[in-house]
Amino acid sequence: MIPLLDRPLVQFGLAVAVVLILPVTMRSGTLASEILIFGLAVAACNLLLGYTGLLSFGQGIFFGLGSYVAGLGLVRVGLPAPIVLLLALGGGALVAAAVGWVSIRRQGVYFVMLTLAFSQMFYFLAYTFSGLTGGDNGLLDIPRPRLGDTVLSGPWAYYAFVAVLFLALFAALQRVALSTFGRTLLAIRDNEARAGAIGYPVRAFKVAAFAISGAVTAFAGALHAMLIGVAPLSNIDYHTSETLLIMTIIGGTANLFASLLGAGAYLLAADALSAIWPRWLLLLGLLLIVITLFLQRGLWGLIERAVALVTRAPPPEDPAPDRPVVSNPDVAPASEATR
Repeated sequence: MIPLLDRPLVQFGLAVAVVLILPVTMRSGTLASEILIFGLAVAACNLLLGYTGLLSFGQGIFFGLGSYVAGLGLVRVGLPAPIVLLLALGGGALVAAAVGWVSIRRQGVYFVMLTLAFSQMFYFLAYTFSGLTGGDNGLLDIPRPRLGDTVLSGPWAYYAFVAVLFLALFAALQRVALSTFGRTLLAIRDNEARAGAIGYPVRAFKVAAFAISGAVTAFAGALHAMLIGVAPLSNIDYHTSETLLIMTIIGGTANLFASLLGAGAYLLAADALSAIWPRWLLLLGLLLIVITLFLQRGLWGLIERAVALVTRAPPPEDPAPDRPVVSNPDVAPASEATR
């Protein structure tokens, strides 16, 4: 039996609740939009890390690519926003498929280093071709999208636009995670050798996971560029990949709603603590140490334990240190074979 919190309708209902609560509880529509945008990018990262077991430092490539597509399409070509978002989606998928096709040829630390090398390569390409990307200055004056004759210039008007797209893509990622494709990714994550032995084309599945993750991340990058009005060089830096991974770990892996939780916790902490203490990242480091040692299911694991205490159900167990972090015990172990 699937636990209550892990049921798809419950997870989607929680996402809808967050979308409705943010405008009531927050003063800044820009920060609220950022939470949803980064929640989308973290969910895409989770598809690789939590569901496929791939620790990639290349997510910033696709986030920055989406930002540049938005800047070039809206400012220099004058395309409508829907076309630009579709181009970001398609461009992210193509570039991610190419990066994934090369990177998955190695495993472990070599795979991680390949994704990091790609991240650095794309960063310096963006820096070098400043006539196209704007270099250090980025692409400026990116306009907000239009709804008919109305420009969504207000922070809450743009938030409503982002919220609708977030819920649509969140539901799509849910369908991917719960499909046969998603369950096969879990099997590959748990025991790649056995998945290949029973006939699954492991490389094709990994490349497809990369393509889906890259498409959604680029889409989020395009939304972010429209939000802040600029496609900065920092969006394609490897620090963006690092931030997305940190958000994923804070929220909890192999659970899509946990991605929104991690993005929200990180951005709210950054907004509050940075105004108090310039070195607030030291506290973030301590939080990551605590989560790594004691809360391998992230903040989502705390919620599961709290619900278990109230309902008197057995709490979910943290994964063993040498196994991937899993947030859904009902779908996690596709195979119990040892590596």
